[in-house]
Amino acid sequence: MPDGKTLKVTQIASAAGRKPGQRETLIGLGLNKLRRTRELEDTSSVRGMLRKVAHLVRVEERS
Repeated sequence: MPDGKTLKVTQIASAAGRKPGQRETLIGLGLNKLRRTRELEDTSSVRGMLRKVAHLVRVEERS
């Protein structure tokens, strides 16, 4: 359960040529263009999505 923690997620690689599931995951996270950044709630579902596209994003933990 999140206790106010957020994750700053930045897309650092293109989704072009990736598997459809990875592209859809980026869109679900609100990241579909390079260098786009989102503040996301630190939940297990978000963590699972980030694991799927870990090679395409940079994640910074915030409190």
